[in-house]
Amino acid sequence: MATPLHEKSTIDEIRGRFDADVERFSNLETGQAATIDAPLAMDLITQAAIAATPTIRRVLDIGCGAANNTIKLRREYGEDFDCDICDLSLPMLERAEERLKAENDGVVRVYQGDFRDIAFPTATFDVVIAAAVMHHLRDDADWEAAFAMIFSLLRPGGSFWITDLVAHESEQVHLLMWRRYGEYLTGLGGADYAKKVFSYIDREDSPRSVTYQIELMHRVGFRPVDILHKNSCFAAFGGIKPITGH
Repeated sequence: MATPLHEKSTIDEIRGRFDADVERFSNLETGQAATIDAPLAMDLITQAAIAATPTIRRVLDIGCGAANNTIKLRREYGEDFDCDICDLSLPMLERAEERLKAENDGVVRVYQGDFRDIAFPTATFDVVIAAAVMHHLRDDADWEAAFAMIFSLLRPGGSFWITDLVAHESEQVHLLMWRRYGEYLTGLGGADYAKKVFSYIDREDSPRSVTYQIELMHRVGFRPVDILHKNSCFAAFGGIKPITGH
């Protein structure tokens, strides 16, 4: 039986796990090994961000970890940009800042904490990235407020890109996909590893389906919205803030 929302891990508990895992998340190729198709999803959101928003001057990476996605974007874009990075974990942020400054001469602004509690400037960012972040949101009001906030932070024409763990609307399909994910994890690190990953997902995470999130993006104003990739319990998708209102 899944852990009820009100009994899920607190922000401090989640922070503690990531404080202890900086080295693993500091590798562009292997940092997200527990995520199916992580390198492909990173490639896709990077390329989609550049295609959708060709002029990138300022990027916000929420739940940045060690900044793999912003580093990938900088390499693909080929020019410097300012970047705001936010994470619960101070050790992650310190590593992220160090790595970004080695790759990018733009201004790096660092924020520790829950992105929902930080007063970022509105209508400012060209690109917002959220990799393995949104699944920590809880009830419907929490989800809608977070998506609306991100919409408000983007300049008109800016874009928002997500790679994340997702649930499914059909219980039968959900069970199928989680079984497939379990097989993937077992092949990666054995049965005990699969059990460990499923245990912290149950404690920490409350993912929603891709369809739920696409509908929510439309509701808060994103037009158009696109799904880039989905495999088992993971997806990459995003949307653009219209230039002429919504």
